[in-house]
Amino acid sequence: MKFIETLLNGLSMGSTYAMIALGYTMVYGIAKMLNFAHGDIIMVGGYMIFLSMTAVGNPVLGLAAAVIFCVVLGITIEKIAYKPLRGASPLAVLITAIGVSYLLQSSAQMIFGSAPKMVIIADLGNLEFAGLKVPVYTLVTLGCSVVIMLALNLFVKYTKIGRAMIAVSEDKGAAQLMGINVNGIITVTFAIGSALAAFAGFFMLMKSPSLTNTLGAMPGIKAFTAAVIGGIGSIPGAMVGGILIGVVEAISLTVPAIAAYTDAIEFLILIVILLVRPTGILGKKRREKV
Repeated sequence: MKFIETLLNGLSMGSTYAMIALGYTMVYGIAKMLNFAHGDIIMVGGYMIFLSMTAVGNPVLGLAAAVIFCVVLGITIEKIAYKPLRGASPLAVLITAIGVSYLLQSSAQMIFGSAPKMVIIADLGNLEFAGLKVPVYTLVTLGCSVVIMLALNLFVKYTKIGRAMIAVSEDKGAAQLMGINVNGIITVTFAIGSALAAFAGFFMLMKSPSLTNTLGAMPGIKAFTAAVIGGIGSIPGAMVGGILIGVVEAISLTVPAIAAYTDAIEFLILIVILLVRPTGILGKKRREKV
């Protein structure tokens, strides 16, 4: 029973990592850039939830406010910081993304201070069945994450915008010749990724109510690791990588001898998988056109 509880916890944690990883992998797959400020969008969403909960005390309204604000922020960052660098070198874009990350963290610290804020979203209690004791927030996180990720998959596969996103990720030049607004698709991608980050922040605060300006730093790095493990640019790969990292983390934390080395184990898995399969679990090799 203890193992099942740990597994459910790992799946819940992994689904949260997967949502964050989807933001990384979608932006990379379409814009061919690594948005290292993505983890800090989680933190911004957390503070929006904090402000909304303080004002009205309704977690649903808090989540809605966080999603709207994060979407607007993601689009603004893309327009101001990344769009002017479309033709720039990958290194310039990477440095800009790191700069945006520190800008968001420093701005949050100046506005809210460095002391942690407590955000009590809801006390959902535990669910007990046949000797199995599972926190309700674990099931809520897992269920909502599955629904969100399935909806995203359906959106990408069966909508006009989703098919345009696939076309842009395959060949940006050809997509533009077919009449697809590449800049608009990239903007939509940033908006979706930012919305997913807001959901991830909500689920993270359900588990741990402490909010600081570095809330999204380590989860962002782990989610990026998950995206690379699954195959950067692959939506199913981001999901697989996120679940794998979450389950490994949950199991490692229950073993006292290795609990302190949990982060190291996760990054070791990344190294091993890249040595065996450099493109990631579900990643595909792409031919570079000359």
